[in-house]
Amino acid sequence: QVQLVESGGGSVQAGGSLRLSCVVSGFIYRRLCMGWFRQAPGKEREWVATLVSEIVSSGSATVADSVKGRFTISQDNAKNLYLQMNSLRPEDTAMYYCAAQSRGGIFCSLSVGLFAYWGQGTQVSVSS
Repeated sequence: QVQLVESGGGSVQAGGSLRLSCVVSGFIYRRLCMGWFRQAPGKEREWVATLVSEIVSSGSATVADSVKGRFTISQDNAKNLYLQMNSLRPEDTAMYYCAAQSRGGIFCSLSVGLFAYWGQGTQVSVSS
């Protein structure tokens, strides 16, 4: 009943932009930590950005240092997630996943293991 479905990935040249979307359904918590992770071939899945639904405002979202200033996480009133990716670099090439913690609250984890719900992923490829 809880589903996350990503879309918006693709292939772009370095410096380009992409906007990822994650359609969310089945959640009952108004306040829930949700976000984006990515995984490149041969690498561990890493945190990219998170926010707490219903507590979205300027400065409320958190992004990894590697994408700070380039990526922006946001959410609409239906809890759907978005990741605006600008100034893309080849190092950003990975499968991108949206995810959510299993219980509501205002705390966000940076650890993959605390996120119980995951989408199927959408591929982002950046060429130099």
